[in-house]
Amino acid sequence: MSEGPARHGFQYVVLRCVPRVDREEFVNVGVLLYSQSADFLCAASRVREDRLAALAPDLDLAAVRSALTAIEAACCDPAAAGPGAGNPGQRFGWLAAPRSTVVQPGPIHGGLTEDPARQLRHLLETLVG
Repeated sequence: MSEGPARHGFQYVVLRCVPRVDREEFVNVGVLLYSQSADFLCAASRVREDRLAALAPDLDLAAVRSALTAIEAACCDPAAAGPGAGNPGQRFGWLAAPRSTVVQPGPIHGGLTEDPARQLRHLLETLVG
């Protein structure tokens, strides 16, 4: 009896653009996914200018893109994450920690997947659009 492809546990957070923290309104702009068993840490983002403009017409989109680029770089390159960034699990914990910036991580969720990269693309399409 065949066991089929290996399934990997994973954790993910949705990255949110929160233009005004006091209003608690946000637009999903990315996903950060970590799978220890697959040795996978990656982020993907998509800035939907129309959605953000409807929420905050004066938002600095370049700053939002810059924050997302920094998160994506920290996933793939420990040097980009700064000194003491550690292994992928530690970087995920650091990137998924709550913060009061324009780009914030949502709560941590989990699941199982055969292909973490494909799962990341699916979550980006489903949760960000």
